[in-house]
Amino acid sequence: MQISARGDYAVRAALSLAAAYPSVMSAQALAADQDMPRKFLEAVLADLRRAGIVRAQRGAEGGYTLTQPPREVTIGAILRAVDGPLAGVRGLRPEETAYEGSAENLPRVWVAVRAAVREVVDETTLADVLSGKLPAHIRKLTTLPDAWQPR
Repeated sequence: MQISARGDYAVRAALSLAAAYPSVMSAQALAADQDMPRKFLEAVLADLRRAGIVRAQRGAEGGYTLTQPPREVTIGAILRAVDGPLAGVRGLRPEETAYEGSAENLPRVWVAVRAAVREVVDETTLADVLSGKLPAHIRKLTTLPDAWQPR
């Protein structure tokens, strides 16, 4: 799975908002907090607003805030808001793929990949990341012998 710059920025911005929750943060403050380009961040925040994850408040004291407490916002929801479905195969959803011959069982692998990604990002909230207290099954994945090794 490839996490896009848009997805990475969205999660990082949401974490800053979660740390400040329920207070409002300006786009400028968010950009400075996470060392991101403001214009790109504003486009990401617009996606998060359209998805109902953040709300914008206008005015001198304006900015952005989460629409729900950090314990109710998952990493998966944020990634979908800015990048769409978590796993795609040539523009199709994994269950929409079909192959013949020696590759006929490949759709099962693609569905399993999506399920594995969901098991991590849909079960990890902003509050989990902020506190460092990830769900046990996710913590366990980070302790596997080759988890931190590039391949």
